[in-house]
Amino acid sequence: VMLEMLCGERLSFSYIRIGGVDGDTTHGFMDKLGEFVELFPKKIREYNRLLTDNFIFRKRTAGVGVLRPDVAIAYGVTGPCLRASGVRQDVRRDEPYSVYPKLEFDIPVGTADHGGPIGDAWNRYNVRMKELEESTKILRQCIDQMPAGPVLAEKVGRVKPPKGEAYTRSENARGELGFYIVSDGSMQPARVKVRSPSFSNISVLPELAKGAMVADVVAIIGSLDIVLGEIDR
Repeated sequence: VMLEMLCGERLSFSYIRIGGVDGDTTHGFMDKLGEFVELFPKKIREYNRLLTDNFIFRKRTAGVGVLRPDVAIAYGVTGPCLRASGVRQDVRRDEPYSVYPKLEFDIPVGTADHGGPIGDAWNRYNVRMKELEESTKILRQCIDQMPAGPVLAEKVGRVKPPKGEAYTRSENARGELGFYIVSDGSMQPARVKVRSPSFSNISVLPELAKGAMVADVVAIIGSLDIVLGEIDR
């Protein structure tokens, strides 16, 4: 609903542009966003009462699909799935970009205080719950620090990079989103490879499913939080 209010679309493919965004915030959007960041922490506490501390939920996820950190790294797992295994890796902190150096937020990692080991399905769930809290902190700071001025650069020309290759990455909700680009010096790239986190994360499923019951495999897949569109591509 917030995205539709901002740019008229639920999936905002064309709102973000090179050099900024397509348009300024709509009337009342910032007020609604302020209301949301005040309300959402209460909702998180409600979710925690329903699931995080729920005895049945813990029994179904604690100790299920344990992902060791060395296995996660070997398969290229990133994002919450990797952090749930105890590895405090986050591109926003490791290679700061955009406004992240100006923001204060924590990087939650897996724990072993829930009746199961670090890196299990419950940890992959719980890290995401904690990241909801951190995202709310980030939104609150962005509201306070939002500068005035133009939202899109006046002149944004076509990019003609020199010959060579480059890789850049950013942190998204499911892990490291990377772009590998090879240039031959023309306006069109000679090669582009997109590294989608869901595709890399799902590759570890055969390791996690070894010896698991079918019902546990369902929980394991859910804890990986994949997006099939990323994988199908």
